[in-house]
Amino acid sequence: MFFQLFTSVSADFKHIKEGDLIFQTSNSTQSIAIQKVTKSIYSHMGIVFFKNNKPYVFEAANTVKYTPLEQWIKRGVKHHYVIKRLNKPLTPDDIVKLKKIAATFLGKAYDLQFLWSDQEIYCSELVWKIYDRGLNIKIGQLQKIKDFDISSKEAQQEIKERYQQLPLEETVISPQAMFESDLLSTITRTGAQ
Repeated sequence: MFFQLFTSVSADFKHIKEGDLIFQTSNSTQSIAIQKVTKSIYSHMGIVFFKNNKPYVFEAANTVKYTPLEQWIKRGVKHHYVIKRLNKPLTPDDIVKLKKIAATFLGKAYDLQFLWSDQEIYCSELVWKIYDRGLNIKIGQLQKIKDFDISSKEAQQEIKERYQQLPLEETVISPQAMFESDLLSTITRTGAQ
């Protein structure tokens, strides 16, 4: 069983390319609130880059960092993940541009208030800005906090803990908005949901 799982995961890795977007359901404490607010099972995402010929997920977690792909997958609920790719093939120059922008965010703290500034940054904001600034590609529809249903008890608890006053006009991008973008195609869907 272990060998079969390892083999299938390794086979999936062969299809992964730099610049791919990867989505999962996080085990973080805020995950359920994000899922309810965005009406999605996906609450976390990142972008795949290679270092020393190995795949990493560039992500905003506690900080913006590179996480080995296998480790990133294991952190998700039931190890389920989806990989999506830009419909327009990326060139080696495109990857260089994306990595150059990514480097400007490395080490930044995670943004618990989901603000649009670059001082702190959350997962989908990170990936959106890398593509926007690197290639002028806007993946997913930007929204305002007021566009979301924040009535769930989980959302209300997170709001109470993080804000004195919720900035309803704040620009945001959710993992779900990026997941639904018609600029992307699904490459791999694996693990249990």
